[in-house]
Amino acid sequence: MIQVKAVVYEKPYAVAVRDVDDPRIEHPNDVIVRVTSSAICGSDLHMYEGRTAAEPGIVFGHENLGVVEETGPGVVTLSKGDRVVMPFNVACGFCKNCLAGDTGFCLTVNPGFAGGAYGYVAMGPYPGGQAERLRVPFADFNCLKLPAGEEFETDFVMLADIFPTGYHGCELAEVSPGESVAVYGAGPVGLMAAYSALLRGAAKVFVVDRVPERLAKAEEIGAIPIDFSKDDAVRQIMDRTGGEGTDKGIDAVGYQAQGREAGHEEPAVVLNSLVDTVRPTGRLGVPGLYVPSDPGAPDEHAKRGQLLVSIGRMFEKGQRMGTGQCNVKRYNRQLRDLIIAGRARPSFVVSHELPLDQAPQAYEKFDRRVEGYTKVVLHPVLAA
Repeated sequence: MIQVKAVVYEKPYAVAVRDVDDPRIEHPNDVIVRVTSSAICGSDLHMYEGRTAAEPGIVFGHENLGVVEETGPGVVTLSKGDRVVMPFNVACGFCKNCLAGDTGFCLTVNPGFAGGAYGYVAMGPYPGGQAERLRVPFADFNCLKLPAGEEFETDFVMLADIFPTGYHGCELAEVSPGESVAVYGAGPVGLMAAYSALLRGAAKVFVVDRVPERLAKAEEIGAIPIDFSKDDAVRQIMDRTGGEGTDKGIDAVGYQAQGREAGHEEPAVVLNSLVDTVRPTGRLGVPGLYVPSDPGAPDEHAKRGQLLVSIGRMFEKGQRMGTGQCNVKRYNRQLRDLIIAGRARPSFVVSHELPLDQAPQAYEKFDRRVEGYTKVVLHPVLAA
């Protein structure tokens, strides 16, 4: 059996580049893609840290871009040599949810569960793309064609997940022109949410974090950085909005949220901060990841995905909340065209581009938020 190189999970805080079986056409609608770029995502770190049920041997990577090398006999819109980017969602295109545009919750690709993804625990039998080659099922539906060549490579790979996910946060919060928005978390998704809010015409966007490099990135795109390690974030934002709070709020952190004391997790702190930050009748968007079980949670309730959220305060303020992972195909074509037109450059979040064999070091540094690691793109090199 031919082997290819791939990033394989070994144990908490350890991945390695190993030989794995070369993917092959398994269904007439499959294609095989030679991966040219695959990004490390913050949600990969949940598995890397042992905060999920991921088993050793899983191939990571759900943010993938490359060139079609082989097509199944049932593929009609793709040809060898096409440059494509794949949503992290694996979707069939014909189930009830896919037809409604909710491709993140496909009912076909992962029996017994709504939704599938490449290289992610509980999201189906789909190896990830931090590898030299990747099998793409239902390829006519799941592949988004890109202009040939290498232009916009790091911009286009952001279309697999974080650019649409950040935009999805704005959609969940119904961000409109002229509004004020608070984004909690200045990781890649938070930065994309802030960037998307500005693209949608928000007048004022606050971005909350404690990592200087991330806050500097937020300021570079025109957002207002809020360092919650220096003072309470809610108070800082209230002071800057005349005590009213923002119109909208976005949680781009998820279940591993931390309090002001470094290293101290408070899983519900961002949700509760949003309730306090957003004005009465405002809207909350929550693309940040929350899970039904977390073996590393700080208390027994959180281990079962049960958090102490101020629902009474939220009800009192008449707020509404939208949640759930992104339906990438709902946005990726339009966002691609913004990139081509020069209206969007999501690659501003990319701090490092590295060969595949440096993935173990990249995971370690990205997880520790050191040396300016804000977003890493891996470039596999497959021998001809």
